[in-house]
Amino acid sequence: MEIGYTLMCEQAGPQQLVRDAVAAEKAGFDYAVISDHYFPWLSEQGHSPNAWSVLGAVAQATERLPLMTYVTCPIRRYHPAVVAQLAATTALLSDGRFSLGLGAGENLNEHVVGGGWPPVDIRHEMLTEAVEIISSLFTGKDVNYRGKHFDVESAKLFDVPDTPPRIGIAASGPQSCELAGKYGDLLIAVEPNDELGKAFDAAGGAGKPRYGQQPLSYDTDADAAVRRAHEQFRWFGAGWKVNAELPGPAAFDAASQFVRPEDVAAAMPCGADVGAVVKACRAWADAGFTHLALVQIGGEAQEAYFPWARDELLPELRRALA
Repeated sequence: MEIGYTLMCEQAGPQQLVRDAVAAEKAGFDYAVISDHYFPWLSEQGHSPNAWSVLGAVAQATERLPLMTYVTCPIRRYHPAVVAQLAATTALLSDGRFSLGLGAGENLNEHVVGGGWPPVDIRHEMLTEAVEIISSLFTGKDVNYRGKHFDVESAKLFDVPDTPPRIGIAASGPQSCELAGKYGDLLIAVEPNDELGKAFDAAGGAGKPRYGQQPLSYDTDADAAVRRAHEQFRWFGAGWKVNAELPGPAAFDAASQFVRPEDVAAAMPCGADVGAVVKACRAWADAGFTHLALVQIGGEAQEAYFPWARDELLPELRRALA
């Protein structure tokens, strides 16, 4: 299993995210993913810079670190033709180190352009068309497309890499797994559920990589780690069927008002116990995931995290999950 680092735009500003990417590369992480949000989940997180601007800077500031969006929604805030151009340019700036992670999105980020938030079956139809458009544009050829949801008029990308970026598709149920298996080069998920992998395989994903994401709150003070995780990550327990529908940070605050610190501590590793993180990560490995991006909660807590990750966490994870 390859272990990645999460550039979480919701909890750090753009300058820090670039510094953190450089630090992650030096610490020995195998790759990095970046969230693509317009809002933070909760106001306490306090940030949400543009992911693509950050990616351009990170591509220039790092040398070996593979990069991926985790994930971009190409059906509302961005037209898929624009996403294709963003991804192709980022792939060139990073010398081929970029993969494009796509998903059906959350109301939290997509409502800003108006027009309402479609139901999930419509979002999957839109995502299917978006992937078809993006894949066609990656060829560098002229593209005309007439779909139920999107049209493309005589589009062509003039700067495309020789090898197009891999496309990953986020999945949380049978419909999205089928879409990922048919169109994706890799699977993206947020829970270590082996049923997702089975559905992905059945739809054509057999042998393809599977990417997961695991939050943790490292701190030498375990109580401080729990407090920070509760303050900034209590939204996580609602599940993606709920999270995709809520319209803003105030809604996530209301939805998570009865989540207790001990509930968060039971859901993710909090403190400096390497063994607890290894246990959480082993669940992903047992479910067949080949890549796992760790999320260190709290923008202010990244600097202390990197030496611990380099000296203790990453070596132990590699021993345990080899």
